[in-house]
Amino acid sequence: MITTRNLVHRFGDAVALDDVSLTISDGEFVVISGPNGSGKTTLVRHFNGLLTPDEGTVSVDETPVEDDLVAARTRVGMVFQHPRDTFVAATVGADVAFGPENLGLPRDEIDRRVETALSAVGMANRRDARIDTLSGGECQRVAIAGALAMEPDHLVLDEPFTGLDGPARESVVSHLETLSGDGTGIIVVTHDLRDVWSIADRTVALRDGEIAVDGPPAETASELTRLGIETP
Repeated sequence: MITTRNLVHRFGDAVALDDVSLTISDGEFVVISGPNGSGKTTLVRHFNGLLTPDEGTVSVDETPVEDDLVAARTRVGMVFQHPRDTFVAATVGADVAFGPENLGLPRDEIDRRVETALSAVGMANRRDARIDTLSGGECQRVAIAGALAMEPDHLVLDEPFTGLDGPARESVVSHLETLSGDGTGIIVVTHDLRDVWSIADRTVALRDGEIAVDGPPAETASELTRLGIETP
């Protein structure tokens, strides 16, 4: 479970998040949306300690994030908007193994996690492929596999569909739906709800750093529309 209480974050004099209280349960598929500059990315970067609150608290499984960063980053996996910028190894398998290696796990456990994670995103046969030969959709799937190899309770994806063509988008969505069905909590930050509307349990929309909408997709459509967010 991820919980924020009265979360405030500032960039200089600008308030990016203003008194945000939110609870995301294990296994939930949550879409976080809102206009540009509304605070979406700033919010999720608090979930595993990439940002620190100026006021309020952020907890993972009731433990404050700042008290145990390793635990928070193990339980909350993060996939960024431009995954090529986050790869650290030359090949797919080596990159996916990087996180588990940093946990000091035995080699056989690392290999098991890499194999399981790559299978989950349909990339098991590309373990030895060079990162620089991958398509945009394949890069996105490898980034997801890298997060999955940490065996997180929640997987956070920040604008995962940016720059992907139709087939690549469909592939990523299909894998997210499978992961969700297997019990992994999914949090997708996006301004484009087309791909996730039908599979999300909940939509949360921010406006000016505050939560403006929070509820099941079918019950929030009109409110989202008033915020200028297109719904399918």
